[in-house]
Amino acid sequence: MIKLIGILVVAAGFALRFNTLLVVMAAGIATGLVAGMSFHEIMEQFGKFFVENRYMTLPVVLIVPVVGLLERYGLQERAETLIRRAKAATAGRVILLYTAVRQISIALGVNIGGHAQMVRPLVAPMSEGAAHAQHGELPEKTKEAIRAHASAGENVGNFFGEDVFIAVGAILLMKGFFDGLKIEVSVWAMALWGLPTALVAFVAMWWRTRVLDRRIAREVAEQNAAAARGAKEEAR
Repeated sequence: MIKLIGILVVAAGFALRFNTLLVVMAAGIATGLVAGMSFHEIMEQFGKFFVENRYMTLPVVLIVPVVGLLERYGLQERAETLIRRAKAATAGRVILLYTAVRQISIALGVNIGGHAQMVRPLVAPMSEGAAHAQHGELPEKTKEAIRAHASAGENVGNFFGEDVFIAVGAILLMKGFFDGLKIEVSVWAMALWGLPTALVAFVAMWWRTRVLDRRIAREVAEQNAAAARGAKEEAR
């Protein structure tokens, strides 16, 4: 059981809000050490798996300067302006729509999203723009909550949608695991049983976005009330 210490390291690191990359590396090092590996062997494994999986990180690394260039020339501002014209749009509805598109597209094997490619430059600004159009100036904590929910929409859509596509890494990993244990499981069966989980996750996200819209309205009302009280005190 001591070899599961990495789970405790990850849980403690995330709870204390340490840097995610450092937490994961510390968990890997701790797990390797208690498993009897030397520090040199652990670093060797880090390098090996990084090289073998570089195709997963390269798209993100390459897209960052492109997104930065687009933001420099007003991508976020244009996204906010566009969404403010939609009167029925709310922050929650924008995030929920993106979650649905992300979940359906990844279930069909089409990767059109990502934190760097979509959430940061488009989804989060559009969500903030929708909330601003409805309620006016937003408190800083409200903006942070909207951005967090936009990131959650990406995670829910991607994570639970990909389990429905038979050629995705998660399904193939589980297939290999079961094959190693001599357990016959079809990839089609795993993908089929991923559907209920994906639906439940989407319903949970729908509820969270409804709560988010109510939270935005409440926090803006509190901010306006506080501003009104401050104005009255100054007038006195």
